[in-house]
Amino acid sequence: MNGERDLRLPALAVAAWLGALLGLGVGSVDRLNALLAARPALTALLALPCGALVLWSARGRHWFVVGGLALFLAVGASALLREQAVADGAVARLAAARAGVEVELRIVGDPRRLQGGRGPERFGVPVRIDRLGSEGRVWQVRSPVLLLGEGEWGRAELGGRWRVRLRLAPSDDPELAALATPLGEPRLLGEPSPAWRAAAAVRAAVRTAVATAGHPERALVPALVDGDDGGLPEDLQADFKTTGLTHLLAVSGTNLTLVVGCLVLVGRRCGVRGRGHYAVAAAGIVGFILLARTEPSVVRAAAMGTAALLGLAYNGRDRGLRAVGLAVLGLLVWDPWLAITVGFALSALATAGILLLAPGWVTAMEVWLPRWAAQAVAVPLAAQLACTPVVAGISGQVSLVAVLANLLAAPLVAPATILGLLGGLLALVWAPAGQVVGRFAGWAAAGIIEVARRCAELRLPAIDWDTSTPALVGLTGLCLLIVALTGPLLTRPRLAMAVVLLLTGLLVVPLPTPGWPPPGWVLVACDVGQGDGLVLRAGPQAGVVVDAGPDPRSMRRCLDALGIEQVPILLLSHFHADHVDGVDGVLRGRTVGQVLVTARADPPEAARRVLHQVGARARVPAYGETLRAGEVTLQVIGPPPALLADGPNNASLVVLAEVAGTRILLTGDAEPVAQRALRRTLADLRVDVLKVPHHGSRYQELDLLLALRPRVAVISAGVDNDYGHPAPETLAALDAAGVVVLRTDRDGDVAVTRRDGELRTAR
Repeated sequence: MNGERDLRLPALAVAAWLGALLGLGVGSVDRLNALLAARPALTALLALPCGALVLWSARGRHWFVVGGLALFLAVGASALLREQAVADGAVARLAAARAGVEVELRIVGDPRRLQGGRGPERFGVPVRIDRLGSEGRVWQVRSPVLLLGEGEWGRAELGGRWRVRLRLAPSDDPELAALATPLGEPRLLGEPSPAWRAAAAVRAAVRTAVATAGHPERALVPALVDGDDGGLPEDLQADFKTTGLTHLLAVSGTNLTLVVGCLVLVGRRCGVRGRGHYAVAAAGIVGFILLARTEPSVVRAAAMGTAALLGLAYNGRDRGLRAVGLAVLGLLVWDPWLAITVGFALSALATAGILLLAPGWVTAMEVWLPRWAAQAVAVPLAAQLACTPVVAGISGQVSLVAVLANLLAAPLVAPATILGLLGGLLALVWAPAGQVVGRFAGWAAAGIIEVARRCAELRLPAIDWDTSTPALVGLTGLCLLIVALTGPLLTRPRLAMAVVLLLTGLLVVPLPTPGWPPPGWVLVACDVGQGDGLVLRAGPQAGVVVDAGPDPRSMRRCLDALGIEQVPILLLSHFHADHVDGVDGVLRGRTVGQVLVTARADPPEAARRVLHQVGARARVPAYGETLRAGEVTLQVIGPPPALLADGPNNASLVVLAEVAGTRILLTGDAEPVAQRALRRTLADLRVDVLKVPHHGSRYQELDLLLALRPRVAVISAGVDNDYGHPAPETLAALDAAGVVVLRTDRDGDVAVTRRDGELRTAR
């Protein structure tokens, strides 16, 4: 190739990718539009380089262009046929009629506990229906379905075959032919194969090995080893997302590279030479796939990890790029649905970015850094830049600490993964020996967790980014510009260090927010997402906090922006996650006095966790009790003792606050039953500001709310939340009464101020 890089296979892979997108869209134009609207960055990143790659790689060879078009059409046709088989097959047709059917099915994924709801625990079990019968007819099919079951379905083993009667229902997921609910007792037709049983035993042994480690370390190690991420706290998952470490929580090419690389090294120590390395690596890849499950995401990770391993070999960059192209091509032929999955895009982009960019950057930095340090910087930087537009399209954020977090966590990932697997293998033989090794894996995992939490707590760990197509295309252009400038920058150590120091300052030193907080503020509703987090001004650098939202970072950011250093009273209306999971954002770095909580400790687990966090500062205030903290006066007016048994929402603490002559009613998540009780006891109450109950839901006692005659109503809700908060009917009633409505989902942090005796609002 005359010294030029051979990009023909990557170009063919991109052509196949676009063909798969087209094939999936031809089957349903509405579905394609929805997918592209949800993943605009993916389309932009594929469409922009496609033409350049083809022109660069073809070099006048018409056969190459013809081959690319043939792949484009072939993969597109395959995607179309598979889409039609799922959307219009026998299972989908019977699901549209909500028919009852007799089926033979195979378990193809691990059961997942479903959140919410009352009564028995429910599980979502991925299954494949191979045979079904209805009204005397029988079909042989291979249709993916999600079974929603209880009891023993939560213990269903991967690979098992069952016969059961199901009630089918349509699914909104384009990859599923239907949803299914069991109508009777299942009958086992076939046990899982020995390979699946062995894999399940190793997964269980990994959990046993880390059982004596602390929480959440014992939940993170299985995620690193085999993708078993059950039990990870939501706040930790959020920290990993903010810091660009999410790839550690799922099966990725990194997992396979570490496991197989370790096996190859062990084989070499045991005398394996030459082609034997390939046999050891192949056995490791197969074992990894069985251990982590043969789901599309796992097969994708294995393919990308294999490409990365090839990239470490002689002439690794060119060989690795060809391997990436071949892996993408083969995976799309195997499963065209991967074309619209985010994990597939991120794996391909990260691997290609590392192979294309990192070697040159390492060479540039070797002039003034040791090679190992240059690699530690170049690899995460290349992967992050390649993936940034797609990540922004999914999360609406651009992480500014991802490179730093990955740099700090990288030395700990290999020990946690390898020791976790070794501990699991030892636990198969003797559990105590496995737990000794597992304890070391837990210590490494604890270091990774500390990196995620510390980096997420920086002043500016991430910035919000618009998810519209123009904004994401612009971000893609910005990333390409950074790539072009990075190489020359890294050859100049003084300039590079100056840029690093500037970026560090942006992360650590808070940016000024002119005009915030507004002069004379008495109440601020923090934008904490779908939850409540309010602050009453108690004095200079002091505030009474009412609820802490679902996210510690959001609550910490809001309090820092207000300059709050002292919290004489922290009031938690009830123990639902959207009101208490952000407590750490209030406690850390501030002086906190007494903590007032409701008498109903429900949900019990959340209540225990919060009470452990706040310690002896917690107490239940008496009904009717009055408290003072600086400029704030609080009177507890709810719940009446009789309502404590009526669910956690109606057991919310309700307080009447007065700040600088402004009367504010804070209602928690009180529902109509509790609101009617308030109306009976406080018939003549009038307030200036109303915190609308339960995020403005449609379940309101509107006669009470309007009888309060508030001038301002504050609604705390998350953008595009799944609950429909605030409800249109609630907003219409407030608007008709002439109430000024402040909404955190629309306005961000909002404030009520009093200046010169006049009540005002600020956004």
